[in-house]
Amino acid sequence: MQVFTGFKGFDWDSGNREKNVRKHKVYWWECEEVFFNQPLYVHKDEKHSTAEERFYTLGRTNASRFLFIVFTQRKNHIRIISARDMHKKERTVYIEKAKKDSTI
Repeated sequence: MQVFTGFKGFDWDSGNREKNVRKHKVYWWECEEVFFNQPLYVHKDEKHSTAEERFYTLGRTNASRFLFIVFTQRKNHIRIISARDMHKKERTVYIEKAKKDSTI
């Protein structure tokens, strides 16, 4: 899925930045790291794409923390909506897909 056409950075809402730390102990810089690490799996979030197109991604930070991030693309910036640690099932799916993709 081509999401990052002309990507120039991140657009942060201070409320979302603080909410992610308060609720999930995920810092803004960890979210940004995920988008620069491989593998990164991005999917369209059909269920929540009513007002604007939303996506979710499964990825890892530089410290190998597995994160589930919901975001939207506004012009040429990624706007993080929420971020949390992957649930066990999501982590399992991510690891299995990464193993499969690494043999291609």
